[in-house]
Amino acid sequence: MDIKTLSFAASTPPLALIAAAKLAGISPSINSSLPPDSAPTLHFSNGSKLRGAFVLLRYIGRTSTLPNFYGQNAFETSQIDELLEYAPVLSSGPAFENGCKYIDEYLEKRTFLVGYSLSIADIAIWAGLAGAGKRWESLRKSKKYQNLARWYNSIVTEHGTSLNEVTTTYVGKKGLGEPSATKTKDQAVITDKVRNVNGDASDNIKGGGKPLAEIDLPDAEVGKVRLRFAPEPSGYLHIGHSKAALLNKYFAERYQGQVIIRFDDTNPAKESNEFVDNLVKDIDTLGIKYETITYTSDYFPELMELAEKLISQGKAYVDDTPREQMQKERMDGIESKCRNHSVEENLKLWKEMIAGSERGLQCCVRGKLDMQDPNKSLRDPVYYRCNPMPHHRIGSKYKVYPTYDFACPFVDSKEGITHALRSSEYHDRNAQYYRIQEDMGVKKVLIYEFSRLNMVYTLLSKRKLLWFVQNGRVDSWDDPRFPTVQGIVRRGCVKKSQSHGVGQALDHQ
Repeated sequence: MDIKTLSFAASTPPLALIAAAKLAGISPSINSSLPPDSAPTLHFSNGSKLRGAFVLLRYIGRTSTLPNFYGQNAFETSQIDELLEYAPVLSSGPAFENGCKYIDEYLEKRTFLVGYSLSIADIAIWAGLAGAGKRWESLRKSKKYQNLARWYNSIVTEHGTSLNEVTTTYVGKKGLGEPSATKTKDQAVITDKVRNVNGDASDNIKGGGKPLAEIDLPDAEVGKVRLRFAPEPSGYLHIGHSKAALLNKYFAERYQGQVIIRFDDTNPAKESNEFVDNLVKDIDTLGIKYETITYTSDYFPELMELAEKLISQGKAYVDDTPREQMQKERMDGIESKCRNHSVEENLKLWKEMIAGSERGLQCCVRGKLDMQDPNKSLRDPVYYRCNPMPHHRIGSKYKVYPTYDFACPFVDSKEGITHALRSSEYHDRNAQYYRIQEDMGVKKVLIYEFSRLNMVYTLLSKRKLLWFVQNGRVDSWDDPRFPTVQGIVRRGCVKKSQSHGVGQALDHQ
């Protein structure tokens, strides 16, 4: 049973119904000759009819192929019904501002009115605001209702083509229902918004920074560049991590190379499969195309053999100095009492660590570098620690785990990484990275530094964000107040297409 005609009065066009039909891919012929105050009517090919703006809107919601357009369950459907009943307040004169205030507060922690995708409730509220014309535009510019304006801007940016056609045709200077050939304010706002999202990134560069196109990777050869994005699965991806991820994506594409995703899963106390799954989701949201996914834990057997080899060569030793004392000695350049133990004694304690014994739990493996070096990162860094906690991926197989400083130089070289992109906060550790690769006897990997992304009034520490989650201050890592990719998406930064995600927007920052 196909929809044949949509009829309504020219003076009161049902904007929500028309917009929903366009978004759902339904194109009935339009008959705007009904008498004033007549209910909108859908005429079907078999002669059947349905009347009433919201009755028809619900019908389109139920029959549309758009995901969750009328909710994904009974509760969401009822929420949509509740909002449809409230929608007429936005067009009832004196109650308009009260309606805006109510919806603004309702949207404080939401990207969409119901659930996590566009629904007919969003279309109904959009239609009420768009139909208010100058009254809504005045409030929108005043920033009085910022949540409502943010939501409205997101809707018109994402679905501008269809909504623009509706407002251009039915919201004219002479009133609703009279087509206008001139560009309306709503149309101008949509066009400007889309232009801002799709504009060239070089237009948005401020200050003295160079465009990415003018920045080269050292010694990079087209077709031979291999990069890695290596997050620790101890939280969700946030906007700071996104900068690193997108730089890897950019340089891989520029040099026609490859980028891999590697999970730096060396600390079982902080990591989980939940974080792995959501990091993959966030990376896909950013639009990053990667060759493969690997794990540092894939290389645990080789790393353990390498640690034992360095101990046997006298390039590493086992230390049982308490952590606080060890930190103080490193700061003061004081050698540990364990530094000159025999290879036999070190190997004996290493086996205690592998077994996770009471004695082994007191020890760690340190590299024997230079305790007097002005660069404190070279003062005998820790290579291995004992940890009896089960690993999220490989269970209780190991009782010892490598540190990032030890594992990363080896795995980078092992996986054929040509350039390791790291933020400048690790600058002092670059000498350590190269020295460890030298002691290991592996191929050198070039380090390319970029500036750390800092934001005001925003936490980018996973440890601090985790505190909010664990203490129930937020529901989850996707809270729209969080600077995580999922939080930003919930706040209204959504994909424009399957091939362009949040990464497109972040590329323009």
